Amino acid sequence: MLSELVVRDLGVIAESRLVLGPGMTALTGETGAGKTMLVDAIELLVGGRADPTMVRVGADEARVDGRFLLDDPDAATGEVVLSRVIPRTGRSRAYIDGRPATATELSEWGRRLVDLHGQHAHQSLLSTRVQREVLDAFGGIDLGPWRAARRRLAELDAQLAELGGDPRARAREIDLYRFQVDELDRAALDTPDEDAALERAQDVLADADAHREAAAAAVEALTGESGGVDRLGSASGVLAGRAPFVDLDERLRALVAELTDVSTELRDRGEGIEQDPERLAAIRERRQLLRDLRRKYGDSLEDVIAYADEARARLAELESHDERAAQLDRERAEVLDVEQEAAAEVGAARRAAAPDLARAIEEQLLQLAMPAARVEIQIGDDPAGESTEMMLAANKGGDPLPLAKAASGGELARTMLGIRLVLTAGPPVLVFDEVDAGIGGEAAVAVGRALAALAPGHQVLVVTHLPQVAAHAHAQVAVTKHDDAERTVSIARLLDDDERVLELSRMLSGDSQSDAAHDHAAELLARAGRASP
Repeated sequence: MLSELVVRDLGVIAESRLVLGPGMTALTGETGAGKTMLVDAIELLVGGRADPTMVRVGADEARVDGRFLLDDPDAATGEVVLSRVIPRTGRSRAYIDGRPATATELSEWGRRLVDLHGQHAHQSLLSTRVQREVLDAFGGIDLGPWRAARRRLAELDAQLAELGGDPRARAREIDLYRFQVDELDRAALDTPDEDAALERAQDVLADADAHREAAAAAVEALTGESGGVDRLGSASGVLAGRAPFVDLDERLRALVAELTDVSTELRDRGEGIEQDPERLAAIRERRQLLRDLRRKYGDSLEDVIAYADEARARLAELESHDERAAQLDRERAEVLDVEQEAAAEVGAARRAAAPDLARAIEEQLLQLAMPAARVEIQIGDDPAGESTEMMLAANKGGDPLPLAKAASGGELARTMLGIRLVLTAGPPVLVFDEVDAGIGGEAAVAVGRALAALAPGHQVLVVTHLPQVAAHAHAQVAVTKHDDAERTVSIARLLDDDERVLELSRMLSGDSQSDAAHDHAAELLARAGRASP
């Protein structure tokens, strides 16, 4: 629901702030007062074309803000604020909840929130896609099986495309993966930390003599004459049996035992180091191979091992291409049969429902002062009847034409109203402009009654010149034009009950003070069930 509309410097409107409620609201006022400019403001909010000429004379830019209440349990705040700014020079700007947005994003919100009926570009029912959806909803047509089959066909086509349809390209890819897999298999990679272990082994072999000499020198320093072990033993002997140094003597004896063990391990390890030029060369060659593999297949050996697994899987897939392609082709043929059968069922259902929908719309148009209107719903020759289009002959003897070409603004708006009455689903906000063009009397009462009938499921905003239509509204906004010292400005104001009587009197007789018009206005409100208690 559009709960609040703020318009600044748009056309003849200097500033207008309207708080709107549910149900049907009539926008009334003399010709040229600016009623349609309010509709233009709503159209701008939902992505309509912005024209710099819409900016009020003397202003730098026009701005429209609309607060919409959302009937959506998933909405975070329960409302959204759409805004549009039209500068006199430069491109227009759009905002959603104060965040910069594009006109396309506004349009997406617009399709969810608002439908405009009249001489406006934003009329969803002129879209053949929406007309097809109307027919499907009216006929209760189940599109699920057909759509599921089409999705599966798309998935199978994508899988076939991934297999590679070009035999030469596939052969080249197989050769490449075979080479890579062979190279990686011959490398026999089994652990990602192999290079670190090889680096340690290379360090030992590359300096074997020096390592051995260092170990021998260390052993000599520990166990040779006057070495560390002898000196610690002498110190321990001096302290032996002396009470003040018993604990220290024990520690010295422990050090002697530890140094003896260390010297033994040093001797064994040093003597075990031997020069092995062949082993050293093999390690260096292996490390160079690992570097080459990392350069080709990944930053680390872990990456290289992972790529090897991927390459083997892709090679297996390519080598089994013909078998896999045949399997997918068989499944695709089966799904295509299902899709064609489902499409035929959808097409048959659409063709069966089309005449009933056309008759239902004609019955509504009969009540909306279009007694000679003839509606046809043409279904294309394709199996599913996707090329659905509504055709209208608004007057007797005319040939049915597409809705966008078949009627004047008022006739088109009434046709849209008739469709909405047949199928009440749609956006929560419905805006009708010029819906009462060229009618009066009982036809006007019928239009007003029809618009009010939409109100329980929608918020209905209608621009009207007819008191019979306005009287059916739950609320009424009067747009009046005033001249200030420099220019003409319009003001839109929500009317109370007494003011509604005065406005309806003006619409009836041109004189808001006429007692007879007051009586007639009160009678209209009473007949419409809108009289104040």
